[in-house]
Amino acid sequence: MTRTMDASPTSPILSLSGRVLLLSRDPERVRAQLAGQQLTLADAGALRDDISTDEITPVAILSHYDARLGRFAHTGFHAAGQHPIGPDALRQGGFAVLVGGARYGKGSSREHSPAAEKLAGIRLVIAESFERIYRQNADNIGLFTSTDLGLVERIARGESITVEELVAGRDALAANILRSGGLLRFGQRHLRSVAPSTLAEPSAPRTLFEKIVARHLLRTPASPEYPAPGDGVFVRADWRFIHEYYTGMAEHMLNETLGGELALRDPASIVVFEDHTSYIEQSPAHARLGLVPLVQAMRQAQRDFAAGFGLALHRTLTDEEAARDDGSNVAGISHAMMLEHYALPGQVVVGTDSHTPHSGALGCVAFGVGTTDMANAFVTGAVRLTLPPQLRVELSGALRPGVSAKDVVLHLLALPNIRAGAGVGKVFEFHGPVVEQLSTDERATLTNMTAELGGLTGIVAPDAETQRFLRERRGVDFVIEPWMRSDAEATYAEVIRVDCSTLDVMVAAPGDPGQGVPLAQLESRPRLDIAYGGSCTAGKREDFDQYHAVLAWALARGLKRAPHVRLYLQYGTTAVRDHCIARGYDRTFAAVGAVMLQPSCGACANCGPGSSTAPDQVTVSAINRNFPGRSGPGQVWLASPATVAASAIAGELVSFAELQAR
Repeated sequence: MTRTMDASPTSPILSLSGRVLLLSRDPERVRAQLAGQQLTLADAGALRDDISTDEITPVAILSHYDARLGRFAHTGFHAAGQHPIGPDALRQGGFAVLVGGARYGKGSSREHSPAAEKLAGIRLVIAESFERIYRQNADNIGLFTSTDLGLVERIARGESITVEELVAGRDALAANILRSGGLLRFGQRHLRSVAPSTLAEPSAPRTLFEKIVARHLLRTPASPEYPAPGDGVFVRADWRFIHEYYTGMAEHMLNETLGGELALRDPASIVVFEDHTSYIEQSPAHARLGLVPLVQAMRQAQRDFAAGFGLALHRTLTDEEAARDDGSNVAGISHAMMLEHYALPGQVVVGTDSHTPHSGALGCVAFGVGTTDMANAFVTGAVRLTLPPQLRVELSGALRPGVSAKDVVLHLLALPNIRAGAGVGKVFEFHGPVVEQLSTDERATLTNMTAELGGLTGIVAPDAETQRFLRERRGVDFVIEPWMRSDAEATYAEVIRVDCSTLDVMVAAPGDPGQGVPLAQLESRPRLDIAYGGSCTAGKREDFDQYHAVLAWALARGLKRAPHVRLYLQYGTTAVRDHCIARGYDRTFAAVGAVMLQPSCGACANCGPGSSTAPDQVTVSAINRNFPGRSGPGQVWLASPATVAASAIAGELVSFAELQAR
């Protein structure tokens, strides 16, 4: 099956001089292929669905952003509780093609994942379906993807696979980027001069998302003059932000591709964050693998990059630094900080994190991109976007006491059509009386977790609550313009209706955020080892109000955390920390036995205390995703802040109402 072919624009044949690895749900069948056996699709059995970027490139190896990444591709791949793919396995096996099931590449926006695959020798990934960010990242580095499983048999027969058939059905921009060998080369060829679009305002009804994009659309030689859903376009972003796991990789790409003196477009609109490495010295995964010095070097590389271009930089804040903090270092998780300090209604915000939609709670278009997208945006000012279909989510009724936005999202994630991928790449526009009654912090939980729903972004139209938040939290008197809402007759691909008065407290079983179940229906309650409250999703001011309400109730009755449970509470930003201290929450947290952590992503991304250290450990966590290995080797149940706090007291999964009843 070895042959020599070239994927350059002058040749229509893709280079596939290697073997095919079928990513089976059976670890023994994966091992058989690694040992040299070639299986057919029938031999492999069911393929793994939902292969996450956390599995393709576990967070502990993200300090690598050069050829060394290729050594670790798929080392986190999980099959029947086993990890059959070890370091260098793809390289040593001589594989050129990977084949998986549905929703391949879900999770993080980390471009390290397709980059690691390509550096391991992979030239083509075939799957039943792909997550948006993963596939766009693959396009951007010239890694081909296909949803045609019929290619597997053709490759086995030694047939040639042309570039044109691989780009057939893709939008014209994606096809051109792949033909060019990646986005950076494409950008230098076509995006040296970009200008705002001068299209007239259409008379047809439009959604808020469509209106914002239209106001930020760029006219380029590679964009259609009159774009429609499914077309690839470029937009101007009001804010571009990046964090330490991406900055060194972006600089490396720019220097390697462009060389010479780099000039960044509009550096005043670029913000740099340290939010994944605050507790790296205490991260079990990084310490065990000896990666702490590499991460420290990666962090310093970002500081040097920011200083060299005069970029706004929010540095990390550890306990030691907090003790001597004079208040000048405003720190926190990048996308939470964007909502608290930068984003405004009607703007476009892009960041190198899949939870960038957090800021959609303010009524802006906020979405995550990969490293190459951001590197290209740094030097051209143009951000790639495929115009998506849009979903309207109607949340009617009223939430029961004790039911929060996190419970609503876990319910949405468990819907069969969402689990089947109905939300992939789409915009989630949240409406209804429940949304109107939610605070901005709670709305941010909805928009943040559109990443888990598979969406491009989530958005809530700005209203009086938005103005209150901006005025009270940021001192901004914002005037909502008449256009900042969806038109009544705007069209949607689908409308999802949820009667929230029927919802109960939810949890999601270990392995995937979509495995949600009402907690009251869970007959067997697992004994807990760790309770973790924090992350961008659950480290906001009102999340800490929820933690405190439960823990103060418990303390008043002489209760503390269960002796066998370690309780960690980690602030999302310094503003949240200061809010808690001002209200005396910190004294309650200390009295019940919680370990308090400074603002950072922390255990959510396996980057600090609160991560499990053994497979038999069980965690209840308020974070957003529980993919295998995401927060250590143990089992992670997802829950709301109130449920996490109540469970820490009880020592097993319980809601606050159940704890009170006991």
